[in-house]
Amino acid sequence: MNAVKYKKMVNELTPKENRLTNMLVSFIGGGLIGVIGTIIYLNLNKIYNSEDSIAFMLLIFIIASAFMTCCGFADNLFSKLKCALIIPITGFAHSVSSSIIDYKKEGFLNMGSNAFKLAGSVILYGVVSAIILTLIKVILNV
Repeated sequence: MNAVKYKKMVNELTPKENRLTNMLVSFIGGGLIGVIGTIIYLNLNKIYNSEDSIAFMLLIFIIASAFMTCCGFADNLFSKLKCALIIPITGFAHSVSSSIIDYKKEGFLNMGSNAFKLAGSVILYGVVSAIILTLIKVILNV
């Protein structure tokens, strides 16, 4: 069998994703997360000022995502809701928590050194893009 026939056979047998359904699920899931975040923020805003309410709301999402990852049912949610959970801060918390869980048998030192294995690129490119956008802002005086 030559390479062209093999590639054609692989393409025929590979399951195709339904992109429209994935986009709709991510859109609705992300909207639902936004609504939940807004409800938490409004309730916290009755007690704290706006900045503290946002910080506590984000902390609640981070803890909830890490807790779901540790309990083992976050992977199922992330595979169903896809970008709705991966893009917000919940995806960052999930990646750090899952890295820590993977290395828990090797001790605290390895857990700490591998904690940002997946999330390190997010931090790196976040900082680099913030620097570039700040430079653009300063140059344009916006």
